[in-house]
Amino acid sequence: MASTLHQNLTFLKPNPITITSTARPTSYVPIRCGPRSNRGPLMKGRILSIEAINAIQALKRAHKSSSTSDPTTFLSRLIKSDLLATLRELLRQDQCALALHAFSAFRSEYNPDLSLYADVATALARNLMLEDLDRLISDLEGDYVDGIQCDDKGVIKLIKVVIAADRRESTVRIYELMKRSGWGSTIEADDYVVRVLSKGLRRLGEEGLADEVKNLSRGNLEKLRV
Repeated sequence: MASTLHQNLTFLKPNPITITSTARPTSYVPIRCGPRSNRGPLMKGRILSIEAINAIQALKRAHKSSSTSDPTTFLSRLIKSDLLATLRELLRQDQCALALHAFSAFRSEYNPDLSLYADVATALARNLMLEDLDRLISDLEGDYVDGIQCDDKGVIKLIKVVIAADRRESTVRIYELMKRSGWGSTIEADDYVVRVLSKGLRRLGEEGLADEVKNLSRGNLEKLRV
């Protein structure tokens, strides 16, 4: 009987079912998103404070509504780091008209370095605000009455900006500020700066000043000593 039961159980054992997959292989197409605007990329690690964000938004609202109130009132309560961050963010967005208000507020409290002047000048030239660029260089004269530090990296950047924008008077003003600090006399002139400035002055029609600057190079000075 046990043998018969074993045979019946074997008979009732289901056959294995083989499942054939008909699913098609999935292909993945990479999707790349381009920039949404012409704004420059955010610098790595840059985080705007709530105060800076609020100031930027308030400036934009006042600008859109053509408000007669002084835009700098939105900036007066910012600490130095927030005010500087606000200015740089407006420059990054090419909001130059608003950036000039922020720069004016910064100048009223602190002494901007040449690199900051160069950043503002670059944005103004990029947006073809050339009269504002000339006024910026005029402000530079007021901030640096005794001349500018010619070993500052901002100097060569500033020179390149005004030359590329064909601002003859502004280029001459920067050179005069350099001479006022002793550049070329008590301070040795850097050959690269000499080359860029002399070529720029010559292209802008200032032949006499171009020759004067060119003679400040080390090679020409050594010839004069001989």
